[in-house]
Amino acid sequence: MDIKKFETEVDTLKSFFEIYCKDKHKNSNTVAVDLEYKGKIISRELKLCDECLDNIKYSFERLRECPHEIKPRCRKCPSPCYEKSYWKKTSKVMMYSGVQLGLIKVKDKIKGLFKK
Repeated sequence: MDIKKFETEVDTLKSFFEIYCKDKHKNSNTVAVDLEYKGKIISRELKLCDECLDNIKYSFERLRECPHEIKPRCRKCPSPCYEKSYWKKTSKVMMYSGVQLGLIKVKDKIKGLFKK
């Protein structure tokens, strides 16, 4: 995958994990993370607890090692690389945060209707 797609995937994971951690955990810290991909350093600041930080770092590593040029969704990957325990945790984060992001978009659309 190209660097732009990698950055998009990293930002998606960051958003999902931060929403989940903010709602479910109380002991988050701000941590700077540098990821190297195809010779480029990508820096992100994460606000996560230790457990979520461990999980997202694992997810970043899996993403970096993805052998597919056109990355499929992990859930539909023909050769899954996640360990089962991490897969369950990440799946839980994605399902929860996906619903929350959907609700935020609906709320914003409703607010937009009343601002006109």
